[in-house]
Amino acid sequence: MPPKRSKSVTSSAGSKKKGKNTESPAQGEKLGHPDDILPMVLTSATQELFGCRADEDVTGESPYKLLEKDDIIQDLKTRAAVSDFSPAKQIVLDYPEDELLLVFDRDFTYDQLFYLVLTPEAKDRILNPPQPETPEVCENEVHKTGRSEPKPWISLGSEQEIDEESFKESREKLWYKFSRVRRKFGAPVCFSESNIDAYMECVPFQDSRFRIKQMQRDFGMQAVPRMQSSSSQTQWKFKRNIFTQYAPRELSDGDKENIHQCENLKHFCNSVTPRVLKALQQEEIMNVFFDDWKALGTAGDDADWLGKISEGLMLYQAFTDQKYTKDKKISSVNWHPTIYGVLAVALTEKKKEEEAMDESSVFEVRASHIVFYSFSDPSNPQLLLECPDDIYAFEFCPSDPNIIVGGCVNGQVVLWDISAHVIHLQGTQPGKKYSLNADTFVTKLGLPVENKNNVSVQVVTCSPDCALMFWDVRVTKLLSQSGSDRKQNADQKTSYGVPETFKHLDRTWKPLFKVSLPKIDTGGEYAPLKFSLELYTCNANNTGRTKEEANENDDGSKVVPDYSQLRVPSSKTLATLEDFNTRLYIGTEDGEIIYTDWKLVKDDSGRQQSAKPLHCFRTHHWLVNTVQRSPFFKDIILTMGSWNFAIWKEGVMEGPIVTSPSSEQVCTAGCWSLSRPAVFFIGKDDGSIEVWNLLEKTGEPLQVHAHITDAKITCIKPWIASSKQHFLAVTDDLGMVRVLEIPKTLYAPFKSETLSVKKYFKLEEDRLKDLMKRDELWAKQKKEAEKLKKKMDPVKPVKSLTENDEENMKEYNVHLEQEESVLKGLGLWTAPADMEDT
Repeated sequence: MPPKRSKSVTSSAGSKKKGKNTESPAQGEKLGHPDDILPMVLTSATQELFGCRADEDVTGESPYKLLEKDDIIQDLKTRAAVSDFSPAKQIVLDYPEDELLLVFDRDFTYDQLFYLVLTPEAKDRILNPPQPETPEVCENEVHKTGRSEPKPWISLGSEQEIDEESFKESREKLWYKFSRVRRKFGAPVCFSESNIDAYMECVPFQDSRFRIKQMQRDFGMQAVPRMQSSSSQTQWKFKRNIFTQYAPRELSDGDKENIHQCENLKHFCNSVTPRVLKALQQEEIMNVFFDDWKALGTAGDDADWLGKISEGLMLYQAFTDQKYTKDKKISSVNWHPTIYGVLAVALTEKKKEEEAMDESSVFEVRASHIVFYSFSDPSNPQLLLECPDDIYAFEFCPSDPNIIVGGCVNGQVVLWDISAHVIHLQGTQPGKKYSLNADTFVTKLGLPVENKNNVSVQVVTCSPDCALMFWDVRVTKLLSQSGSDRKQNADQKTSYGVPETFKHLDRTWKPLFKVSLPKIDTGGEYAPLKFSLELYTCNANNTGRTKEEANENDDGSKVVPDYSQLRVPSSKTLATLEDFNTRLYIGTEDGEIIYTDWKLVKDDSGRQQSAKPLHCFRTHHWLVNTVQRSPFFKDIILTMGSWNFAIWKEGVMEGPIVTSPSSEQVCTAGCWSLSRPAVFFIGKDDGSIEVWNLLEKTGEPLQVHAHITDAKITCIKPWIASSKQHFLAVTDDLGMVRVLEIPKTLYAPFKSETLSVKKYFKLEEDRLKDLMKRDELWAKQKKEAEKLKKKMDPVKPVKSLTENDEENMKEYNVHLEQEESVLKGLGLWTAPADMEDT
């Protein structure tokens, strides 16, 4: 504020207090500043030093700050020319008083944020501005202004609304009486200190004695359209053959030798090698990424895990071998029933499309193997089983895990005995006891009989040659041989390393009996790819029983039989099982699901023949790759093929009780969970795995694990290593095996999960039956409506052949006229030769 312009100074000072009737200093003071002030620039350090920080110590409401003269002189001595007060050094030294006034100019009236008052008169005038005179108001005017005549009231109906909204007492007032015991009158009172700001909160609570049921509520709702983003890609229809050759850039021999002789490289390798070896050793000994905190306690076993998924599948181990898996895919995978961490895979050739189409190509015999891998040595195969051709599927014997049966692509059935290699596979690992469920045999006539020895000696196979075959590894009958023949057979020896367990079947093994699959309505037969019997055998892990229960049922003293000494007994000496279920589900290469009976029946002539299937459903589009029964419900079957899966219940003949929507990727493999009845896994051709939970979501997967592999998934096989360790083996089209560890949230069932899943299947069954009844009713109503329409419509006369020809000719002439007019409009019309001549 300029001291010499008293009017402006007063107005400015008044604006700080009153905010009205002021004159802006900017109107006449932008060209310069008064002589008794000095605009100054104060740095943040100076402001901090003198306690005049902008908008903190001094503000727009309190812009004044008194500075000690001695402090300013000391700052001039300390910082000399660097001091912000150096321009006013002489003025400060000559100032008569001890305090100087510093003003915070927030509006930059004099182009700086601060200015220093140079004279005591200007300081007094700024700090003590004169008060403006209060204007006198005439008493008569005030009296006149207050005497306004009221206008008459005009009712527009608002008083009715005010009356409706106003509060009115609708009941009598409540009377409360407070009393006190007489002996407490005049008793001393004890007071305590309390904070003046303290308060007591009265928290609302719900009184269980009173409940108000809301009958009506007003709320707003806005309907908005659903937005969807979509895109399209134009496909290039014209294909071109283009190739690119890559050549690696390599160093010269001299550069390589210099690098090998480099002392820094040697020092680096010597310093890093111990740490790398230690890390590799730790990785082999234990999983360093395992979360021990999450594994503590068993409280999660009793919790309800419905939908509480916090973890997904994690990679535990991977197996591959370039020597045997190159240019091959895995067609089947199985865990060893008794040895921990051992699994076997069957490798098949990947046929190129041009080779598959060219039937005249030369047949080349290539080595085929079943490869065994182990957790103890993931880098190297542990055992190789030679095969005469590519193995499409194989299984371990339920009663003797050392016996393996496989089916070749060329139609052969092969048996292996790995008893001599079990010690190598086990290593230092203890073997598990193994229980089985082999209670039945099948006779040559297709009759199920009792299996008293509890030894699995029969095999069931299917192939696309439209047949289902039953095989028996026992000798069918004793052949009468002469002494010379017996001596000759005794002198014959098998190849080196080949066991003689099934020498009696070599080149003479034939199926016990064959079941054909004729089509129901048309000629021809179905081509099966997968099937599922009701009593399929599985080990203790696959049945959901605990390890202790399995050990109790197995005495451990079972002796492996000599298969060459086993004979097929007469069916007359065995008891036929009348209540045995001989029906099964079969998946074909055309996507059909067949429900049939493999038990042979007699025709009119008394000959045994296969019965026609009971039902056939075209649920999948092509190639059924999975037909598996639930480990918890023997009448629930999971089938999979093409772009969807289906769940069937045996005895329900109307169709599948659950059918999934079509997915974008092809479903290539699937399996049930071994510990949770509601969970199953699905593998896709893009290398992803879907986890489904029927109690959580039925229209979409619970989890989707993308990019498990870059190739098509071919097989999925679960395995329970222990009560707290569950694995899922996943194989792909590149010959690689990945073992994924299943998290606890996916293998630990919650309470009564089995009962909940059973109720869910019952509801789906009732829904399907109700839908079929409605379809029948709608079809009947439609048929009756068509009959009624025919009765109501008049009978149209039948036209003769000549009339039909005339109408057709008229329509053709109209077409020619329209064609001629269009071509003329385009300038493309050329008259026919007969019209030009005329």
